[in-house]
Amino acid sequence: MTLQAELRVERAGFTLDLDLAIEPGEVVALLGPNGAGKTTALRALAGLLASTSRIRHNGSTWDGLPAEKRPIGVVFQDYLLFAHMSALDNVAFGLRARGTRKAEANAVALRWLDQIGLADFAHARPRRLSGGQAQRVALARALATSPELLLLDEPLAALDASTRLRVRSELGRHLQDYPGHTLLVTHDPLDAMVLADRLVILEHGRVVQQGSPRDVVRQPRTDYVAHLVGLNFYRGVARGTEVLLDDGGTLSIAEPADGPVHVVFPPSAVSLYPAKPAGSPRNTWQAVVSGIEQHAHTTRVDLDGSPSVLADITTATVAELRLQPGDALWVSLKATEIHTYPR
Repeated sequence: MTLQAELRVERAGFTLDLDLAIEPGEVVALLGPNGAGKTTALRALAGLLASTSRIRHNGSTWDGLPAEKRPIGVVFQDYLLFAHMSALDNVAFGLRARGTRKAEANAVALRWLDQIGLADFAHARPRRLSGGQAQRVALARALATSPELLLLDEPLAALDASTRLRVRSELGRHLQDYPGHTLLVTHDPLDAMVLADRLVILEHGRVVQQGSPRDVVRQPRTDYVAHLVGLNFYRGVARGTEVLLDDGGTLSIAEPADGPVHVVFPPSAVSLYPAKPAGSPRNTWQAVVSGIEQHAHTTRVDLDGSPSVLADITTATVAELRLQPGDALWVSLKATEIHTYPR
């Protein structure tokens, strides 16, 4: 059965107004900038703050239930394992709190520890566990009570980069086997793209876009979403193969369009030259370097112009152009690299 939540939270200067529907076995990722309402939504679902929310599932409502009575498992960003308890006792805690006999609770906990590959650490306390091991124990503790809803609050944020890759893969396998409903709160687009079936983007307490990771990546609707997926993003009005951009400048496009449109293209599609390129490509304009940032195997160049643009270029190109902030360059962009879609 679909889990349906109408989350309404009012506090000074902020209102959360969010409708969520999560299918059985579905992982929904909630993304948004700081202050968008992600954590507020999670806490409202968990019953950890006062709200006028309505939550319905399988013919029952959770609205008036206190946090400890809701059929929910939570994995917090810092895991919040009980330091004085062993891994076994941590996983068994939720069952014991709900009245399960100790022997039965421990048997269930041991099965979970075996499933996550930590049976040998059953009697270890959290300080003996690595970050990845602690994350898995926290997940097992959340799932041991067979919750109808699993809430993941930045579950990989406390891990270093090398551990994160492996644990993300492990978490994905466990989520594939979980038959309940999962809400993942994260600020990391890669976590969301890899783990989630559907993305819900929050800004200022309201949904601005939702859809499959593929759909969101292909057609961002706001500046935040475009930045999240790493695309140059503009609004404009198309007339045939020309788009007049709202913030200045004109771009030629390969596929004719008409009316208000969004315009996107990847920074890797942008070429930079010290002088106007020969051959007169359909889109060339002058811009000034305002920032240079090293990424893994490329360099991200921020350029002010009409329009302003982000370009990803190789280290060799940086050396060839001897780039410095304030340098004036020519920007070139093929019309075939530009994607438009209605606003």
